[in-house]
Amino acid sequence: MTTTDTRSTDRPQRSDRQVIAYLAFTGILLALGIDIALPAFDEIRPALGLAEGSNRITQVITVYFLGMGLGQLVWGPVSDRFGRQRAMLTGVGLYVGCAVASALAPSFTVLLLARFIWGLGAAAPTGLRPAIARDLYRGDQMARVMSMVMAIFMIGPILAPLLGEVILSVVSWRYVFVFCALAGAGQMAWTVQFGETLPKDQRQPLEFRTTGRAFVRVVTTRQTIAYTLALAFAYSGFYVYLASTQPIMDTIYGRANQFAIVFGASGILMAGAFVLSNRLFARIGTAATVNASAVVFIALATAQLALVLSAGGTPSFWPWIALVTAANLVGAPLGPAAFTLGLEPMGDLAGTAAGVMGFLSMTIASGLSAIVNSQIDLTVTPMALGYGLFGLLSLLALILAQRPGPKELRNTVDP
Repeated sequence: MTTTDTRSTDRPQRSDRQVIAYLAFTGILLALGIDIALPAFDEIRPALGLAEGSNRITQVITVYFLGMGLGQLVWGPVSDRFGRQRAMLTGVGLYVGCAVASALAPSFTVLLLARFIWGLGAAAPTGLRPAIARDLYRGDQMARVMSMVMAIFMIGPILAPLLGEVILSVVSWRYVFVFCALAGAGQMAWTVQFGETLPKDQRQPLEFRTTGRAFVRVVTTRQTIAYTLALAFAYSGFYVYLASTQPIMDTIYGRANQFAIVFGASGILMAGAFVLSNRLFARIGTAATVNASAVVFIALATAQLALVLSAGGTPSFWPWIALVTAANLVGAPLGPAAFTLGLEPMGDLAGTAAGVMGFLSMTIASGLSAIVNSQIDLTVTPMALGYGLFGLLSLLALILAQRPGPKELRNTVDP
């Protein structure tokens, strides 16, 4: 089966499977940049001068996400001007270089700087995934493709911590970053083979005013900015989970040796959630699916908060992690759905708009999650509070996105 929109010029006969596999690997590359390092936290701390159990180690994740958010302001316009392929190759090249720099970092400050720039490079595949999908698909079909991409992408979070553990059992923590560099080189080779998806006659001039116009259009289009905020709040909770679960399991629960298995099992379940959401998109529609997921997420976050507060901030591990995982599962559809629905009004500015949406959502989420992460010490109460608050804000943003405008209201009254 080939894509329904064959406007690309280099390889117009890509099958859906080829597109899904390529876009999924870009996600796996991002997961490696995040998750493969999580088991190495205990080795990185003493090697770079941090105190045992120091929560500053979560900054390794936070600055990476911050770079990813900021970088999407660059790669969206660049890809609209020069094409998706050139932008992808340049960004992933930066990813490879900074992975090597992270492996060689002599201090925690240098590591954070390398990780931030690494995130700037990682922003290219992050922002270009929805733009490439938008080049080739529309509407619910795009949502279904992106959902399948996310399902396969979950192989990364499943295997990356386990792979990190294997590498650490043989060599030092620095080699987990070397492995990321090798994976990035593989992505560059695949990008050359995959070809371009944006025809030359649809490219936009590289001007600051083009980016500015896209930014203004995103923030002034109610549907787009509201879905962007919903995405930001959903990301906020998930970023807390990514950055703090390993330190929580280590310092609060004394289960550091179980982290890779628990994290991998959660990834398997999330892959199943993306497959299920793909079917729901087709059966009941994208908006209805994401609305239901937000309501159930809030219910689970409320249950988690009640459990945590009733136990004085340190509930039994398995009930707590089960509720956290369940909340992550039901929140899974929001990512592909929000991008799909948010990009619908953007038309010819889809690439730049995707970058702006990514910048806003990831920058906001990085800041909010950093606040929560900094408060996690001897209890999981801050994480539970964060999940509840972010879930509520995400639902409110969805309501705003789907509220009928004045013209739509008139159409419902006047036949």
